[in-house]
Amino acid sequence: MAAAVHVHVHLHHHYHIPLLCPPPRRTGLFLSPWRALSLPLPLPLPPARLRSSFPAPTSHPAVAGTDEWEAKAEFVVVTFYKLVPVEDPRAEVAAHLHFLQGRDIDIQGRIYMNQQGINAQYSGPRKDAMAYADWVRKDRRFSDILIQISPALSGHAFPRLKLRYKQSLVQLEGGSCHLPLVEPSMRASPLTPSEWREKLEARKRLETGAPGDTSEGRKLLLLDVRNDYEWDIGHFEGAKRPNVDCFRSTSFGLSNSEQEMDSTDPLHGVDKENTDILMYCTGGIRCDVYSTILREKGFGNLYTLKGGVSNYLKSQGSAEWVGNLFVFDDRLSLPPAKFAEAEAAAEEGGADNGDLSSSRWLGRCYVCGSEVEELRHRNCASIDCNRLYLCCGGCLEELRGCCCSECMGAPRLRRLLPGHQRYDKWHLYRDDASTISS
Repeated sequence: MAAAVHVHVHLHHHYHIPLLCPPPRRTGLFLSPWRALSLPLPLPLPPARLRSSFPAPTSHPAVAGTDEWEAKAEFVVVTFYKLVPVEDPRAEVAAHLHFLQGRDIDIQGRIYMNQQGINAQYSGPRKDAMAYADWVRKDRRFSDILIQISPALSGHAFPRLKLRYKQSLVQLEGGSCHLPLVEPSMRASPLTPSEWREKLEARKRLETGAPGDTSEGRKLLLLDVRNDYEWDIGHFEGAKRPNVDCFRSTSFGLSNSEQEMDSTDPLHGVDKENTDILMYCTGGIRCDVYSTILREKGFGNLYTLKGGVSNYLKSQGSAEWVGNLFVFDDRLSLPPAKFAEAEAAAEEGGADNGDLSSSRWLGRCYVCGSEVEELRHRNCASIDCNRLYLCCGGCLEELRGCCCSECMGAPRLRRLLPGHQRYDKWHLYRDDASTISS
């Protein structure tokens, strides 16, 4: 029996995306194939936001001949996006819900659609996860999307399924509907992982003056379009740590003049005509979105890593990369080898071995600066801070799970969790005084 689908109109704009952006400190033109086939849409479409949440199943059907651990090992995380005109996104949402409900497909995650395309990150048993991705690719608008697969490690990586219309496919100050996202010429030029690696090697030769430099006077700038806490556990060699903790507030290169631009801005003083800017993020969509903004600011030589870091690690391994890759789900962090293993498992139809050993990068404790081998973030115990940060065992105990002494005096604190246990999502604590201890 298919899981029930609840559709309702939201009167508020608050919704939860796990860990994507901690709350600020208080101190601080194709038609749908469904309609083309004249298939009835299953749900009335209100003019306001359409949202659907599938409740998380209490258990997953057992797989014949396997134990519980082996069944969970077959779970994968799938990500993809496509920026393309969608004439009636709310009708598309209803069609996708109809497909999932009719096939009793067990996936959980975030799938957003609007007039500019689709952005999806979800987990599920490999068969179910790929059944939905394959169905999406049958639509000619999405036939060439890059499907990326990584191991889910221990069942679902998301608590529930959120499939809905969303005004902006990524969190960005002012939204993204006004940006020319569906115009390929306005986005950065995509580079394959091998082409990206060649650019990085050329950049290294340029900096060291090694023979073989073919840049002909051009400069190469590596721009990490992620958050500071993502950089902390892994990044490309030579990339500066971004001074931002939420993509929504990213402002690289947005000042109207060099005089107004902050000296810490990585694009400060850049020669726009003779500098190739190499942009990268986890899966590619943040670079595609932000590159349209930089185009409007006069940056013409923009390049992005096709499929993001996750696609690069799959084919190039950890070459030019140090550390793990931060991911926006319950796993938080994956070492480079996981992506190549997932690709091999997908081709062979096998399961991942579940090893989570980190690569050679050592992070730094946010509090004392000491080396941290366990590249997994935790949230500050203060609900009004909720900062994502790396922490050594000593500081964790001394500050009782807080990121600083100031937060230790905050009025709303969660208790310190032992080991690598994680808090529930911050909004679950926000209005529940019974879960807060001083």
